[in-house]
Amino acid sequence: MPQSFPYPALHASHAGIWIAHGGETRAVSRGEAIRIAADTPVVMMNAPLVGQRLGYAELSGLDVLELFAFLHPARFMVPTPKGLAAAAGLAVPADDAAIPAFLLAATARLLAVAESDWPEREGAWSGAQALARLRWPWAPLLRIAKPGRNERWLFARLPEWEEAAPRPTPRSVTLADADVLARLDRLTGAGAEPRAGQRAYAEAAAAAFAPRMGRDAPNLMLAEAGTGIGKTLGYLAPASLWAERAGGAVWISTYTKALQRQLGHETRRLHPDAAERRARVVTRKGRENYLCLLNLEDALQGGFAGRAAILAHLVARWAAYTADGDMVGGDLPGWLTTLFRRNGSAALTDRRGECVYAGCPHYRKCFIERAARASAEADIVIANHALVMVNAARGRELSTRPTRYVFDEGHHLFDAADAMFGTALTGQETIELRRWIVGPEGGSRGRRRGLQARLSDLASYDEQGGVAIGEIVAAAQALASDGWLARLAENQPFGAVEQLLAAVRGLVFARAEQEADAGYGLETELAEPSPDLVEAAAACAQGLDRLLRPMVALGKRMEAVLADAPDWLDAPARARVEGAIASLGWRAETVAAWLSLLARIGGPADPAFVDWLAVDRIEGREIDAGLHRRWLDPTKPFAEIVLKPAHGALVTSATLTGGGDWSTAEARVGAPHLARAPDRFAVDSPFDYAASAEVLIVTDVKRGDVPALANAYARLVEAAGGGVLGLFTAIRRLRAVHARVADRLARAGLPLHAQHVDPVDTGTLVDIFRDDPHASLFGTDALRDGVDVPGDSLRLVAMEGVPWPKPNVLHAARRLAGGGSAFDDRIVRARLAQAFGRLVRREGDGGTFVLLSAAMPSRLLDAFPAGVPIARVPLEEAAARIAARMAGRTARQMAGQGTAGIAGIAAARALPYAAGPALPDEDQPR
Repeated sequence: MPQSFPYPALHASHAGIWIAHGGETRAVSRGEAIRIAADTPVVMMNAPLVGQRLGYAELSGLDVLELFAFLHPARFMVPTPKGLAAAAGLAVPADDAAIPAFLLAATARLLAVAESDWPEREGAWSGAQALARLRWPWAPLLRIAKPGRNERWLFARLPEWEEAAPRPTPRSVTLADADVLARLDRLTGAGAEPRAGQRAYAEAAAAAFAPRMGRDAPNLMLAEAGTGIGKTLGYLAPASLWAERAGGAVWISTYTKALQRQLGHETRRLHPDAAERRARVVTRKGRENYLCLLNLEDALQGGFAGRAAILAHLVARWAAYTADGDMVGGDLPGWLTTLFRRNGSAALTDRRGECVYAGCPHYRKCFIERAARASAEADIVIANHALVMVNAARGRELSTRPTRYVFDEGHHLFDAADAMFGTALTGQETIELRRWIVGPEGGSRGRRRGLQARLSDLASYDEQGGVAIGEIVAAAQALASDGWLARLAENQPFGAVEQLLAAVRGLVFARAEQEADAGYGLETELAEPSPDLVEAAAACAQGLDRLLRPMVALGKRMEAVLADAPDWLDAPARARVEGAIASLGWRAETVAAWLSLLARIGGPADPAFVDWLAVDRIEGREIDAGLHRRWLDPTKPFAEIVLKPAHGALVTSATLTGGGDWSTAEARVGAPHLARAPDRFAVDSPFDYAASAEVLIVTDVKRGDVPALANAYARLVEAAGGGVLGLFTAIRRLRAVHARVADRLARAGLPLHAQHVDPVDTGTLVDIFRDDPHASLFGTDALRDGVDVPGDSLRLVAMEGVPWPKPNVLHAARRLAGGGSAFDDRIVRARLAQAFGRLVRREGDGGTFVLLSAAMPSRLLDAFPAGVPIARVPLEEAAARIAARMAGRTARQMAGQGTAGIAGIAAARALPYAAGPALPDEDQPR
């Protein structure tokens, strides 16, 4: 970078703080760094993270990640110096002290791009002008030549989707085993060694695609296939063959975004041509994941201010180049919104269900509508469990409802159904309904409109519909409104719903609060309600009934308008009314579920449900309160709504029977509720776990001793040289341990990242961990399952204790129904198997699984693969065994790679940001 560059670069890590300026780099104190950053803009990477390490939350300046996002929208980059070096074509900095000078060099390289004719140039000049007006600090440094003609406005550049004729009903076809295996051979590639387990799996999976022989009796195949079998290609073979011959779509559903993204990459084998793949394979998510163009337009035209407005313009740059408009796990960098502390990002999606469908000026370019129409024509639709259930329960796409499903990560179907079919009558839920009905109140900003505004033309045309809308808006005044939490704390509730919430809160504190619960959420059974709660429930039920009746009436009036269409009801208006009917319908169902829950108060319990009262708190701050209802067996509605209408479904996982047997697996996917018994298939993993892994149970770390726990984690990370996935059962302990060990590990050249500590989204944390074999990552349940980190970046998994289920009201009811302590044991076995499964993801992987709990019951050790060595040892012996295993692994790598390999490994050990396993963008977990 030219010596005249006016600004310094700053880097802060747990190992120290450095500033580079004028060709000189020096270490500085935290106070001096804050003073310099406050006085002048500084170049840095990930300002929120640097600010956290400095203890200066309001740190701002020239964040190179923002510059990269502007220049290369929709392009993936791991947000670390190593990732930036790869993107900019520079050498990786040798250590933390070299990073500030590196940031200046990377800045020069990126600013030079702006002076060239790079692939994402269109729209950059206009975007830079708009950002300059918002005082974005990078804007004055960008030297983008003004184009010869005016650049097109974003909304004029986006392509429009096209309507297509309805797709015919899929034909009934039978797949021959030979044809399925031939398709599998094509997918695995010429010259690939046939794998007997994978071939047997593909043949078994084909049974889900056979013609159905009875109503409400789908061909259900439960297939457990160990890690390394090649499940994805195993079920893609019959799925793609059936879609091709039957002319129908197969929906492949996952639980995690990481697997959803991986599946998209695997379909390249099926359709190597990108254009054909886009037409034949579509990824679908819930509408709250996609950018809403109407919300974006509002943000760009003054609806956002300050940093949120800058984010909106960077998202607009991305919108012009994105493949699908997916803001959560798509090609929008996961780290971008966290740079703005998620200020405004939620408002750019349709999280409140306020879409006006054809009434939107951008309807023909809408990313959500484009994905829906593309999936109607696709052969393979990659979805997730929640979307499949929502689509089946209340989706508008009735004519394109799939008849064949593949549920990968099938062991999570129970959890997904539990969340989907539950009921929550809480303050947060009711205030969202109020906002959807009433619209903006007080001084709220944004384009949000109430029901009356959205259906004004219908109200003017249909008198009865107009009356119903007015009655709905009037009845909504009984719902919770802004400031309800403060009013409850002051015992000044307003309206029937807030009176109910106040009674709930009072009873929960009376029955559930213990001294040890300070700051944690509280709950109690919905049994023996107090007189105050019974009286409040009756009044609330009357208010909700006054709301439900006109909602039902309005739905009928809109259906009548569609049946006897007026002159003004053209195709776009019809689509808008149909969308309004669907949106109103599921909200009416929600209110009806609330009424059913209220009827329970003072009445008999329904054995099919578990009901309780709760006050939700985060670190002592109340965030919600209300009543909750869950199905005792949530697979019952799942079987009724999703499985019974289907003709066939494959449910597969590496741990389908995890913690139990086939009867356990069947119960957790809803098979007992079907007329036809499922088929079963199982094949073991080809990996030699006994030779590649071991389990160590540390016996001398006392439960509840946080300093001892922190020391244990530090010793394990040091012994392994990084590459540790540390799993915690409580966020507080995670934070306490991280605070004690992060500096110690940083001084040893072992970076530590943590969920719930670093201001970085989970997907990006996994990206960073995966990219650096010396880094370690601490996290909670979200990292126990669905994180795929093959290779040397993950060589040790450590759990702080036995992962017992949380003893809440819901668990107690299911435990009673599921066999008592045996039910708990099944859950723990499944969790241990899932956590151990992170360790070996491909041939050549291996390492150590450590449980920091002397109280680990021997009866649960069968959760680990047969033959894996298991030993109970003190901490120091565990560390010595891990260090010896790492040394032996390094020696084997050197012997196998020769001189070049030895040099490469030596170089890797010398660099804190040394190269990890290189993977294509599509393989990166999100």
